[in-house]
Amino acid sequence: QVQLVESGGGLVQPGGSLRLSCAASGFTFSLYVMSWYRQAPGKAREFIAAVTTTGSTNYADSVKGRFTISRDNAKNTVYLQMNSLKPEDTAVYYCNARRVVSSWGQGTQVTVSS
Repeated sequence: QVQLVESGGGLVQPGGSLRLSCAASGFTFSLYVMSWYRQAPGKAREFIAAVTTTGSTNYADSVKGRFTISRDNAKNTVYLQMNSLKPEDTAVYYCNARRVVSSWGQGTQVTVSS
């Protein structure tokens, strides 16, 4: 059974950094595309970043140049390094694993505020 557990969220000031982690279990991690999404209050869930099975990455325009996604197949973990955070980055951040079907974690709250 696929399990995804996000961690690393919290309160940070504008301009600060956070690193989110998503620990995966119950499936062959290296065969899955791993992604991060976020959902702000009152808004739809939106794509942030993805890393393929070969390590290729792509990003939403809103985070390009500030966020970096990476994966460690030996640790079954995907990361999201977030720099130069802005108040509009405030959201619940979700990890997603996709091959034929998608699975989601429970999310971790990120709040950017002074």
